[in-house]
Amino acid sequence: MTSTEKIIVTVALTGSASQWQKTPYLPIAPQEIADQAVQAYEEGAAVAHVHVRDPATKGPNPNTSLYREVLERIEARCDMIVQLTTGGGGPYGISFDQRMCALDMYPEFASLNVATMNFGEGVFINHPADVRKAARLMLERNIKPEVECYDVGHIELAQRLADQGLIQSPLRISLVLGVVGGIPARPEHLIHLMRSLPVNCRPNIIAIGRSQFGMLSLGMSLGADVRTGMEDNIYLSKGVLAKNNRELVSKVIRIAKAMDKETATPSEARTILGLKGRSMRLQQQ
Repeated sequence: MTSTEKIIVTVALTGSASQWQKTPYLPIAPQEIADQAVQAYEEGAAVAHVHVRDPATKGPNPNTSLYREVLERIEARCDMIVQLTTGGGGPYGISFDQRMCALDMYPEFASLNVATMNFGEGVFINHPADVRKAARLMLERNIKPEVECYDVGHIELAQRLADQGLIQSPLRISLVLGVVGGIPARPEHLIHLMRSLPVNCRPNIIAIGRSQFGMLSLGMSLGADVRTGMEDNIYLSKGVLAKNNRELVSKVIRIAKAMDKETATPSEARTILGLKGRSMRLQQQ
């Protein structure tokens, strides 16, 4: 099996939502987030998708000092790819400029949202001009964007950015299913989304809540990468809370192995995704 045929596993460690009200196990402080990232790496995750939170209020608090602490703690212990978020906006009262502070860290990888949408009980605003601004900033800083698509029309918006030269090939697109306001997490919807992807694209599957493991299994069978973690799902099985992100990653790795799928190392994932590596980030800061 070649490296390009291997599955890249991402762990989304904490998110921006109010999961902490439903589980005592969510990592909040930078050290907790970094520790759980390294544990997930030891299980086989190649990428850590990182939000940061205010340790006092437990709510989302994007700022460079918190991002820097998480990055440095992970990098001191392993070669995991760290993907910083530029999401977590409207529903949580975070401005576009606050969201973009993650890019001041020059991460090798960052998420990019391309569409305004209802998001649970809030509205997630991504004005077209702001989206282009974020994409251009990533391009200038050699940051690979992972475009998060919550419905089929968002894939077309990603392709337009590529046509405008704001995103370089190969495209990295995450198909997000199960968010209230986005496409529901059903097999037929995932298959339709996969069929709608552009040719030069490396897809990743994100599924929210109880649908997660079924959707990720289907995604892997279709050749896509997958994301798990407590941002997306706090349950290991029905009624059983995951005690950490490591348990969720371990379950996904077991499913992959049962399907005869091998998982990529961070080094292999960097090659597959065309990332510049952390040395580029350190040089540019």
